[in-house]
Amino acid sequence: MNDELNYAEMLEIPVETVTMNRKEKPKKKKEQKEQKEDLSDRLVEQVNDRMEEADDPLFAESRPIEREMKTESGKDRRLRRLVIGEFAAVCALCAAIFLTNIFLPSSAINTFVRGLFRGNAETVDSRTYSDFTLSPLVNDYTDVELAVNETGVLSFTAKCTVYAPCEGTLASVNGDSESGYTVEIKHSDSFSTVISGLDNVYFTVGQNVKSNVPFGYTDGEDAVRVMFYSDGSLIDQYTVAENTLAWS
Repeated sequence: MNDELNYAEMLEIPVETVTMNRKEKPKKKKEQKEQKEDLSDRLVEQVNDRMEEADDPLFAESRPIEREMKTESGKDRRLRRLVIGEFAAVCALCAAIFLTNIFLPSSAINTFVRGLFRGNAETVDSRTYSDFTLSPLVNDYTDVELAVNETGVLSFTAKCTVYAPCEGTLASVNGDSESGYTVEIKHSDSFSTVISGLDNVYFTVGQNVKSNVPFGYTDGEDAVRVMFYSDGSLIDQYTVAENTLAWS
Protein backbone atom coordinates (compact mmCIF):
# COMPACT_ATOMS: atom_id res chain seq x y z
CA MET A 1 0.00 0.00 0.00
CA ASN A 2 2.79 2.41 0.85
CA ASP A 3 4.38 1.66 -2.52
CA GLU A 4 1.18 2.67 -4.30
CA LEU A 5 1.01 6.00 -2.41
CA ASN A 6 4.60 6.77 -3.14
CA TYR A 7 4.05 5.94 -6.79
CA ALA A 8 0.97 8.19 -6.88
CA GLU A 9 2.88 11.06 -5.34
CA MET A 10 5.64 10.64 -7.91
CA LEU A 11 3.08 10.93 -10.74
CA GLU A 12 1.29 13.72 -8.92
CA ILE A 13 -1.94 11.78 -8.93
CA PRO A 14 -4.39 12.64 -6.19
CA VAL A 15 -4.50 10.01 -3.60
CA GLU A 16 -8.30 9.92 -3.67
CA THR A 17 -8.25 8.64 -7.25
CA VAL A 18 -6.03 5.68 -6.48
CA THR A 19 -7.95 2.43 -6.36
CA MET A 20 -7.04 0.30 -3.39
CA ASN A 21 -7.47 -3.44 -3.97
CA ARG A 22 -7.47 -5.56 -0.89
CA LYS A 23 -7.24 -9.29 -0.90
CA GLU A 24 -9.39 -11.21 1.47
CA LYS A 25 -7.43 -13.29 3.87
CA PRO A 26 -7.98 -17.04 3.46
CA LYS A 27 -9.93 -18.68 6.14
CA LYS A 28 -7.94 -20.28 8.78
CA LYS A 29 -7.29 -23.98 8.44
CA LYS A 30 -8.92 -24.69 11.77
CA GLU A 31 -12.18 -23.07 10.66
CA GLN A 32 -12.11 -25.03 7.41
CA LYS A 33 -11.53 -28.28 9.26
CA GLU A 34 -14.42 -27.55 11.64
CA GLN A 35 -16.70 -26.85 8.71
CA LYS A 36 -15.73 -30.13 7.01
CA GLU A 37 -16.29 -32.11 10.19
CA ASP A 38 -19.65 -30.43 10.75
CA LEU A 39 -20.70 -31.19 7.17
CA SER A 40 -19.58 -34.82 7.52
CA ASP A 41 -21.52 -35.26 10.77
CA ARG A 42 -24.67 -33.84 9.25
CA LEU A 43 -24.34 -36.14 6.24
CA VAL A 44 -23.91 -39.24 8.42
CA GLU A 45 -26.93 -38.28 10.52
CA GLN A 46 -29.05 -37.85 7.42
CA VAL A 47 -28.05 -41.25 6.02
CA ASN A 48 -28.69 -42.99 9.36
CA ASP A 49 -32.10 -41.34 9.67
CA ARG A 50 -33.10 -42.56 6.22
CA MET A 51 -31.85 -46.08 6.88
CA GLU A 52 -33.74 -46.30 10.14
CA GLU A 53 -36.95 -45.15 8.49
CA ALA A 54 -36.59 -47.74 5.71
CA ASP A 55 -35.75 -50.50 8.26
CA ASP A 56 -32.86 -51.61 5.98
CA PRO A 57 -31.10 -54.78 7.28
CA LEU A 58 -27.84 -53.39 5.95
CA PHE A 59 -27.96 -50.49 8.37
CA ALA A 60 -24.56 -50.42 10.07
CA GLU A 61 -25.67 -49.85 13.61
CA SER A 62 -23.35 -50.92 16.37
CA ARG A 63 -25.08 -53.70 18.25
CA PRO A 64 -23.58 -56.13 20.79
CA ILE A 65 -22.99 -59.61 19.30
CA GLU A 66 -24.58 -62.36 21.30
CA ARG A 67 -22.33 -65.45 21.43
CA GLU A 68 -23.53 -68.87 22.38
CA MET A 69 -21.68 -70.12 25.45
CA LYS A 70 -20.65 -73.76 24.99
CA THR A 71 -20.71 -75.92 28.07
CA GLU A 72 -18.26 -78.78 28.50
CA SER A 73 -19.96 -82.12 28.13
CA GLY A 74 -19.26 -85.21 30.21
CA LYS A 75 -17.50 -86.85 27.27
CA ASP A 76 -15.15 -83.91 26.88
CA ARG A 77 -14.32 -83.99 30.59
CA ARG A 78 -13.53 -87.70 30.47
CA LEU A 79 -11.33 -87.22 27.41
CA ARG A 80 -9.45 -84.39 29.06
CA ARG A 81 -8.90 -86.44 32.21
CA LEU A 82 -7.69 -89.38 30.11
CA VAL A 83 -5.13 -87.22 28.31
CA ILE A 84 -3.88 -85.76 31.60
CA GLY A 85 -3.61 -89.25 33.08
CA GLU A 86 -1.63 -90.58 30.11
CA PHE A 87 0.73 -87.61 30.27
CA ALA A 88 1.31 -88.17 33.98
CA ALA A 89 1.98 -91.89 33.38
CA VAL A 90 4.53 -91.11 30.68
CA CYS A 91 6.29 -88.62 32.95
CA ALA A 92 6.40 -91.17 35.76
CA LEU A 93 7.82 -93.84 33.43
CA CYS A 94 10.53 -91.48 32.15
CA ALA A 95 11.46 -90.55 35.71
CA ALA A 96 11.66 -94.24 36.70
CA ILE A 97 13.87 -95.07 33.71
CA PHE A 98 16.13 -92.12 34.44
CA LEU A 99 16.56 -93.05 38.11
CA THR A 100 17.11 -96.76 37.43
CA ASN A 101 19.60 -95.91 34.70
CA ILE A 102 21.65 -94.04 37.30
CA PHE A 103 21.29 -96.34 40.31
CA LEU A 104 20.42 -99.69 38.67
CA PRO A 105 21.99 -99.72 35.17
CA SER A 106 21.62 -103.48 34.79
CA SER A 107 17.96 -103.64 35.81
CA ALA A 108 15.36 -105.41 33.71
CA ILE A 109 13.60 -102.22 32.66
CA ASN A 110 16.84 -100.67 31.39
CA THR A 111 17.68 -103.82 29.46
CA PHE A 112 14.20 -103.79 27.93
CA VAL A 113 14.40 -100.11 26.95
CA ARG A 114 17.86 -100.52 25.44
CA GLY A 115 16.52 -103.39 23.38
CA LEU A 116 13.67 -101.19 22.12
CA PHE A 117 15.98 -98.38 21.09
CA ARG A 118 18.43 -100.76 19.48
CA GLY A 119 15.57 -102.12 17.38
CA ASN A 120 16.47 -104.05 14.28
CA ALA A 121 19.63 -102.10 13.46
CA GLU A 122 21.63 -105.30 13.81
CA THR A 123 20.45 -108.68 12.60
CA VAL A 124 20.39 -111.23 15.39
CA ASP A 125 22.65 -114.22 14.71
CA SER A 126 21.34 -116.97 16.97
CA ARG A 127 23.63 -119.72 15.68
CA THR A 128 25.44 -121.76 18.32
CA TYR A 129 28.97 -123.18 18.08
CA SER A 130 27.64 -126.58 16.99
CA ASP A 131 26.20 -124.98 13.84
CA PHE A 132 29.75 -124.27 12.60
CA THR A 133 32.28 -126.64 11.05
CA LEU A 134 35.81 -126.19 12.41
CA SER A 135 38.66 -125.65 9.95
CA PRO A 136 42.42 -126.27 10.51
CA LEU A 137 44.31 -123.49 12.30
CA VAL A 138 47.48 -124.09 10.22
CA ASN A 139 48.01 -125.36 6.67
CA ASP A 140 48.82 -128.96 5.84
CA TYR A 141 52.46 -128.18 5.04
CA THR A 142 53.27 -127.02 8.57
CA ASP A 143 54.91 -129.54 10.89
CA VAL A 144 53.15 -128.66 14.12
CA GLU A 145 51.61 -130.56 17.00
CA LEU A 146 48.34 -129.30 18.47
CA ALA A 147 47.74 -129.90 22.16
CA VAL A 148 44.58 -129.47 24.22
CA ASN A 149 44.63 -129.26 28.03
CA GLU A 150 41.88 -130.35 30.41
CA THR A 151 40.14 -126.95 30.37
CA GLY A 152 39.81 -126.89 26.59
CA VAL A 153 42.66 -124.49 25.71
CA LEU A 154 44.39 -125.50 22.47
CA SER A 155 48.06 -124.51 21.96
CA PHE A 156 50.89 -125.04 19.49
CA THR A 157 54.39 -123.64 18.85
CA ALA A 158 55.59 -123.28 15.26
CA LYS A 159 56.70 -120.73 12.69
CA CYS A 160 53.65 -120.45 10.44
CA THR A 161 50.64 -118.50 9.33
CA VAL A 162 47.46 -118.88 11.37
CA TYR A 163 43.91 -119.31 10.07
CA ALA A 164 40.55 -118.69 11.71
CA PRO A 165 38.75 -121.87 12.78
CA CYS A 166 35.47 -120.47 11.36
CA GLU A 167 34.35 -117.50 9.31
CA GLY A 168 33.59 -114.42 11.38
CA THR A 169 34.33 -110.79 12.14
CA LEU A 170 37.47 -109.53 13.85
CA ALA A 171 35.98 -108.02 17.01
CA SER A 172 39.15 -106.86 18.82
CA VAL A 173 42.96 -106.73 18.59
CA ASN A 174 45.03 -106.15 21.73
CA GLY A 175 48.77 -106.16 22.50
CA ASP A 176 51.77 -105.29 20.32
CA SER A 177 54.52 -106.92 18.26
CA GLU A 178 56.87 -107.28 21.26
CA SER A 179 54.47 -108.88 23.74
CA GLY A 180 52.30 -110.56 21.10
CA TYR A 181 48.80 -109.87 19.83
CA THR A 182 45.55 -111.28 21.18
CA VAL A 183 42.55 -111.23 18.86
CA GLU A 184 38.87 -112.10 19.20
CA ILE A 185 36.89 -113.40 16.23
CA LYS A 186 33.10 -113.20 16.61
CA HIS A 187 31.32 -115.95 14.68
CA SER A 188 27.77 -115.33 16.00
CA ASP A 189 26.09 -113.59 18.90
CA SER A 190 26.99 -116.49 21.22
CA PHE A 191 30.06 -118.11 19.63
CA SER A 192 33.56 -116.55 19.45
CA THR A 193 37.25 -117.54 19.31
CA VAL A 194 40.16 -115.90 21.15
CA ILE A 195 43.70 -116.46 19.80
CA SER A 196 46.79 -115.11 21.60
CA GLY A 197 50.56 -115.18 20.96
CA LEU A 198 50.52 -113.82 17.37
CA ASP A 199 53.41 -111.71 16.08
CA ASN A 200 51.41 -110.15 13.23
CA VAL A 201 47.72 -109.60 12.45
CA TYR A 202 46.72 -109.00 8.83
CA PHE A 203 43.20 -107.67 9.44
CA THR A 204 41.73 -104.71 11.30
CA VAL A 205 38.80 -104.60 13.69
CA GLY A 206 35.47 -104.91 11.92
CA GLN A 207 36.74 -106.82 8.88
CA ASN A 208 35.41 -110.22 7.91
CA VAL A 209 37.78 -113.14 8.41
CA LYS A 210 37.63 -116.25 6.21
CA SER A 211 38.66 -119.71 7.35
CA ASN A 212 40.70 -120.31 4.17
CA VAL A 213 42.65 -116.99 4.31
CA PRO A 214 45.43 -116.51 6.90
CA PHE A 215 44.78 -113.63 9.27
CA GLY A 216 47.93 -113.82 11.46
CA TYR A 217 51.52 -115.02 11.80
CA THR A 218 53.70 -116.49 14.54
CA ASP A 219 57.52 -116.73 14.48
CA GLY A 220 57.48 -119.89 16.61
CA GLU A 221 59.28 -118.44 19.61
CA ASP A 222 56.17 -118.29 21.81
CA ALA A 223 53.17 -120.59 21.99
CA VAL A 224 49.92 -119.69 20.27
CA ARG A 225 46.82 -120.37 22.37
CA VAL A 226 43.30 -120.85 20.96
CA MET A 227 40.15 -120.72 23.10
CA PHE A 228 36.54 -121.24 21.98
CA TYR A 229 33.73 -119.51 23.89
CA SER A 230 29.97 -120.02 23.95
CA ASP A 231 28.04 -117.28 25.77
CA GLY A 232 31.23 -116.40 27.64
CA SER A 233 31.98 -119.97 28.77
CA LEU A 234 35.05 -121.86 27.59
CA ILE A 235 34.23 -124.78 25.28
CA ASP A 236 36.09 -128.06 25.75
CA GLN A 237 33.80 -130.27 23.66
CA TYR A 238 36.01 -130.77 20.60
CA THR A 239 38.70 -133.15 19.44
CA VAL A 240 41.99 -132.81 17.54
CA ALA A 241 43.21 -135.44 15.09
CA GLU A 242 46.12 -134.71 12.72
CA ASN A 243 45.65 -130.96 12.96
CA THR A 244 41.93 -131.36 12.22
CA LEU A 245 39.35 -129.99 14.66
CA ALA A 246 35.85 -131.37 15.21
CA TRP A 247 33.11 -130.95 17.79
CA SER A 248 32.70 -133.93 20.05
